[in-house]
Amino acid sequence: MSLADSDRELVEAELGRDPTTTEAALFENLWSEHCAYRSSRMLLSAFESESDRVVVGPGDDAAVVALPSSAGADSAERASGHADEDTYLTFGVESHNHPSYVDPYDGAATGVGGIVRDTLSMGAYPIALADSLYFGDFDAEHSRYLLDGVVEGISDYGNAIGVPTVGGSTQFHPDYEGNPLVNVACVGLLDADRLVTAEAQEPGNKLVLVGNSTGRDGLGGASFASEDLAEDAETEDRPAVQVGDPYTEKLLIEANEDLVDAGIVESARDLGAAGLGGASCELVAKGGLGCVISLENVHQREPNMNATEILLAESQERMCYEVASENVDAVRDIAEKYDLGCSVIGDLTDSGNFVCEFEGETVVDAPAEYLADGAPLNDLPSETPPEPPVDLPTVDPESAFDSVLSSPNTASKRWVYRQYDHEVGARTSVRPGDDAAVLAVRRAGQGVALSAGANPNWTSAAPYEGAYATAVENATNLAAVGATPLAAVDCLNGGNPENPGVYGGFTNIVEGLADGCRDLSVPVVGGNVSLYNDSATGPIPPTPTLAMLGTKGTYDAPGTGLQGDGTLLLVGGHASGLGGSEYLAQFEGSDRFPALPDQPADRIAGLASVADLDSTLAVHDVSDGGLAVTLAEMLTADAGLDASVPGLAELFSEAPGRAVVETTDPDAVRTRVDAVELGRTDGSGTLSLDVNGTEIEYDFAAVADARDTLAEELD
Repeated sequence: MSLADSDRELVEAELGRDPTTTEAALFENLWSEHCAYRSSRMLLSAFESESDRVVVGPGDDAAVVALPSSAGADSAERASGHADEDTYLTFGVESHNHPSYVDPYDGAATGVGGIVRDTLSMGAYPIALADSLYFGDFDAEHSRYLLDGVVEGISDYGNAIGVPTVGGSTQFHPDYEGNPLVNVACVGLLDADRLVTAEAQEPGNKLVLVGNSTGRDGLGGASFASEDLAEDAETEDRPAVQVGDPYTEKLLIEANEDLVDAGIVESARDLGAAGLGGASCELVAKGGLGCVISLENVHQREPNMNATEILLAESQERMCYEVASENVDAVRDIAEKYDLGCSVIGDLTDSGNFVCEFEGETVVDAPAEYLADGAPLNDLPSETPPEPPVDLPTVDPESAFDSVLSSPNTASKRWVYRQYDHEVGARTSVRPGDDAAVLAVRRAGQGVALSAGANPNWTSAAPYEGAYATAVENATNLAAVGATPLAAVDCLNGGNPENPGVYGGFTNIVEGLADGCRDLSVPVVGGNVSLYNDSATGPIPPTPTLAMLGTKGTYDAPGTGLQGDGTLLLVGGHASGLGGSEYLAQFEGSDRFPALPDQPADRIAGLASVADLDSTLAVHDVSDGGLAVTLAEMLTADAGLDASVPGLAELFSEAPGRAVVETTDPDAVRTRVDAVELGRTDGSGTLSLDVNGTEIEYDFAAVADARDTLAEELD
């Protein structure tokens, strides 16, 4: 770790002296791209983050949105009194990209642990996870190694802590070969009166560290995440990767519940990037206060740790609480109940300074606000990405159908999600494999839907349009299960921003995602930025992972599988633009991105109302692989279809905001949303498709075999 010369000059001017070794390391981490968003903060104002449901927006560990109780709450919940109180949901997303390249198991596992602790710090109980994963070519041995380790890490950690992983996405693209992405979102649940924030409250209160002991693992993780991955990163950067302990995290979850129930937490922050230094400094700065911390009081698991190591190590499963002096013993008792370490490490002051002492020496004494928010922003050149040429390959429809259907990107992700416990907690009503997960929040009598992901083919072809389409796609997923969007969080991933072309693409995905969410009337209430995702193989595609929450008045939803006795309608109609499609990725073509929908909010609202009709038998959105994959995925052993499509482009276009509906009342659909008829369903278990005179026919077994690519190769 080393502080850049230009930053050192600013720090020296502010302090009026040379920084100590520990101060220099602390500034280097807190002013890193990972913590300070020096190249992106000026762009984030494009997002609208307010609505009448937003309780806590961007800037805290997690966002909080209100989910009012309704008459649908069950009798047990009404008897308990919960149904008369507002119910809040917390929502956050994090990246753990660099660590997951160096050590895929621990990198991904600790990513889960970190986003869960962000949830705890708001006073909430974590109820659902969604993972969005991006790897290099599936055929590459190293990509499969990373995939296997990441999925195992998420599975082992999430399953052990008892938080279900209910959704997400898995994508493959050659430009992730040297730098995979692991983005994890978490939803939490709490009553309004349990809300805690990361804003320090009162001078004289104590800072108490609860959880695992502090070691040297993860040292300098924030600065490590703010630079390109070197060729030797897997060996040289291993000490910067944290090591997770899910069983301690589970104890911390339950201890946090007891602490919040007892009403003895004044404010809280989890220990993530920059360790204790990041958590404590940001907490006091947010409250306009200062603190004095005695670093030797921190409970440690390794001998002879120095002040810098104690302050900046990113050892996992730790929380920093602000506690009134008279409640410290109660905190110790709860920590002891769960066999967790507990240290009273300092006092809040009204000085505004962040002070750390170690063995009688003051090693840090700097303005807390300057440490937390004083990093200068970067003024970087940006180049607009060029539009792709139109270069359409000529392929016969049947061969194209075979290739697209068996692509790892469109294949079933059952191999991934079958490793996750997605039903723990007994809230998961619609499980992984459908367009969106649905959770039963019984105390409020409502269903909560969750969708997450992005498509790198889209944003590689057209960063702005692809990001806009990402917003529409996630909203369409929610509408397909009958939910209307409530709020979203984003994880904005890019390469080295000092490259003008890379920064231009990143700027475009920010603008596209912001415009898409605005046109959908979906507030973006929080998120994460991850830059310098660059390696010897080059930059990643600009990747705007979006996680979106929706609500509905029931817990159930129509499935994606056909029932075999209805009319097939295509909501949104046919599209012919092929830019960003899996079809062009398979056959090395290029095209302009498809036209974006006008008034997408109206279409989403109409589709959500269609999904809740009694006459609706099945709904499935059109996305990766276009209409070809949508129809194939709707096929079942007992239900088939006979349909026609105008041409090959219409079969494979991935234009966003569209869905296929199986209905017994086509007129009821058309009164709510624009739609064209595709054909009829039957009990054949066969897909019969006329593509401008070319007949394509598959039975269910052939489709299932083609789509089982991941399981066949990885089992």
